[in-house]
Amino acid sequence: MKKYHHSFQNLGQIASKATSLLETSQKRRSVRDFSTEPVDQQIIENLILTAATAPSGANMQPWTFCAVSDPVIKQKIREAAEKEEKEGYQNRMNEEWLKDLEPFETNWQKPFLEDAPWLIIVFKQSYGQKSDGGKKQHYYVNESVGIACGLLINAIHQCGLVTLTHTPSPMNFLSQVLNRPSNEKPFLLLPVGYPAENAMVPEIPKKTKDELIVWY
Repeated sequence: MKKYHHSFQNLGQIASKATSLLETSQKRRSVRDFSTEPVDQQIIENLILTAATAPSGANMQPWTFCAVSDPVIKQKIREAAEKEEKEGYQNRMNEEWLKDLEPFETNWQKPFLEDAPWLIIVFKQSYGQKSDGGKKQHYYVNESVGIACGLLINAIHQCGLVTLTHTPSPMNFLSQVLNRPSNEKPFLLLPVGYPAENAMVPEIPKKTKDELIVWY
């Protein structure tokens, strides 16, 4: 154990930062129209390292972040994702689901998987590997990886880039395309880059504070 070093601030400074954070975060939107303008690899690395500061069960850090910029691999991912998405839109989704998606004007075609300069695919590790080849137990895997993904999404927005949470179902093809080991399962795919000049986002509301906060 070691002493925790904290930079103490007065209440006014904390309140100001909290307000600023809220105002910036309220501008975050899921973007589906990406510019092909490149993003430096060091930026992506720092974003992933920020996500990896997340807490995890027994500090097992049960995640792997695969950062893809190779156009050939991105094309393979798009082809496989669109195959699953097309099947979903045509046969798997019920009428209510499709109706709920109408405000987003989405379909099975996912050009952002090639347009975005980077794809970050987050894998959850069901278990770890011991030095002797045995399995190392991991704890609260979904919760831990979910927290890391939240930090990653926020970091992407705070640094001035955009992303979209993409979860084609099923996602097993990502394990195959990226040749991941059997203890890793795909959790979330995030295209990362700049928004296209003509990028459009749906007009959708967020819940009000009275709808989402219960004070005791």
